[in-house]
Parts: sequence; C-alpha cells; structure tokens
Amino acid sequence: QVQLVESGGGLVQAGGSLRLSCAASARTFSTYNMGWFRQAPGKERELVAAVSWRGTSTYYVDSVKGRFTISRDNAKSTVYLQMNSLKPEDTGVYYCAARPRPWAVVADPSAYNYWGQGTQVTVSS
Repeated sequence: QVQLVESGGGLVQAGGSLRLSCAASARTFSTYNMGWFRQAPGKERELVAAVSWRGTSTYYVDSVKGRFTISRDNAKSTVYLQMNSLKPEDTGVYYCAARPRPWAVVADPSAYNYWGQGTQVTVSS
C-alpha cells in the first residue's frame, strides 16, 4: 500500500512559478514509476509528466515541455513538479500517481495503482 500526499498548489499569476511535492508513505517508493496528472473542470484527467522508478527517464506532454520539470528523491520518498512560466490553461487539480515497474510512458489513469488527494493550481491572467 502506498499513500501519496500532494502539497504546493495555490493561486499564481501568469508567468509565475509553483513547485508541487508528493510525499509517499511506503518504503517501496523507489520501485514505483511516478506521474503527475492534472484535471481541468469538464475535462479528462491528463498525464502531464512522469519519471521512472530510478529517475533516469522522464516524459512530458507537449504543452508543458520546456516549462515543467519532474524529479524525485527516493531517499525522501518524494516526487516534485517544478512549474515555471505558468499559463491560465495550466489551471486544474494536480494529482500524483504511482504505478509499478517496468518503465513505460502510460497516460491511462487506470494503469496507476495509487493516487494522492490532489492539489489545486490556479493561474490567473
């Protein structure tokens, strides 16, 4: 069982930055690939970024490439999402999620075993 708790969301003006954190409870955190999803009102949950269990491979959806950076610290059982140059279209609830090895880019939310409760990110224009 893995419990995930996100933090770091908030209200920011366009062009600003936020850093999301997702802390995991399990000692097995280092065996899970991690993803950050977002869900805007009326839209489906979308994979924004993912990182492999070792931290050596990453994925970004095209709309955030060059602006967002995903990273992880397995010693702290935490995954991060640094978001720069934020845009109003980045607004939504951000969730971290875990799926077991091996590494692959999987955008289907049903493939992820564990989810956090979500943190709201609002970008004003």
